[in-house]
Amino acid sequence: MPAEPVEPVEHRTLGRTGIRIAPLALGAMNFDGRTDEPVRIIHQALDAGINLVDTADVYRQGGSEEVVGRALRGRRDQVVLATKAGLQIGEGANRSGSSRRWLTRAVEASLRRLGTDRIDLYQVHTLDRQTAPEETLAALTDLQRAGKILHFGTSNHLAHHLVEAQYTAREHGLSRPVSEQANYSLLARGLERDVLPVAQQYRLGTLIWGPLSGGWLSGAIRAGQPVRTHRSQHFPAWFDLGQPVNQQRLRVVEQLAGVAEGAGLTLVQLALGFVTAHPGVTAAIIGPRTGEHLQSQLAALHLRLEDDVLDTIDVIIAPGTDLAPDERYDRPPELDDRSLRRRR
Repeated sequence: MPAEPVEPVEHRTLGRTGIRIAPLALGAMNFDGRTDEPVRIIHQALDAGINLVDTADVYRQGGSEEVVGRALRGRRDQVVLATKAGLQIGEGANRSGSSRRWLTRAVEASLRRLGTDRIDLYQVHTLDRQTAPEETLAALTDLQRAGKILHFGTSNHLAHHLVEAQYTAREHGLSRPVSEQANYSLLARGLERDVLPVAQQYRLGTLIWGPLSGGWLSGAIRAGQPVRTHRSQHFPAWFDLGQPVNQQRLRVVEQLAGVAEGAGLTLVQLALGFVTAHPGVTAAIIGPRTGEHLQSQLAALHLRLEDDVLDTIDVIIAPGTDLAPDERYDRPPELDDRSLRRRR
């Protein structure tokens, strides 16, 4: 019996690169080499039309990159391969950040684990406040000219740092970042106030992590039911329904579940469709742990939400609103460290 034809995916351009990617990307944070399940998930995602795989050196302390490399053998040229560096990996004072010294070492280690001769998109995992931006950009430009990376971007950066990088590159004759990876979801819309407008102005591609808000929008967390998600076992405070912020989240989730049902969608589809509907978003990164998770998320690959659905969402949670603003990953440290707010 012939295989069912695969519905064509509507691709989007990643910033100024000319690279075309699907509106959903596959995140590999949950993958390690203990079973063959991650390899099967990657192959299923590629077969469905996803063509960007995102990982990082710090995920499973390199284990995720190794699994991705193994899964892409024989299929490397079909995939836009993205990884990240900058968070602490291993022990030592100089095994993190975005200094020239560390990035030149980190990229070699990632290439080895991924089993490839180039990385399509190399991302600085978080802002390094100890390294001058011109040093970081110069190191990345040199890696690009050497062919080890094709493009580079940022992750979890504040909007004004994205602008600074563009102007610093121009001032010093260096290559510019082409993308930003950031947290955005139905429950965390603050990105609409700053990062997304900047990304649109400077033609930056945006890869969105956390579109299901850590499981809150997976459909597994509902009123009157105990919270027993995988992530709640590791981060119980984030799901403690005794906390006012989580009670508010649950109320909004219930309202959104009603919107999804009225539109004939699952909550997962609504959450992913909302993220990919924004004109400043290139792709939403999904992070399935099982094949079942993957299938539930792939249902949004060809989805386009109707305007009336989006209008109803805006009434439930206003544009630019973060239900838990203290949890933003690009939160300036000055808000939490009082010594940074006081002249000495």
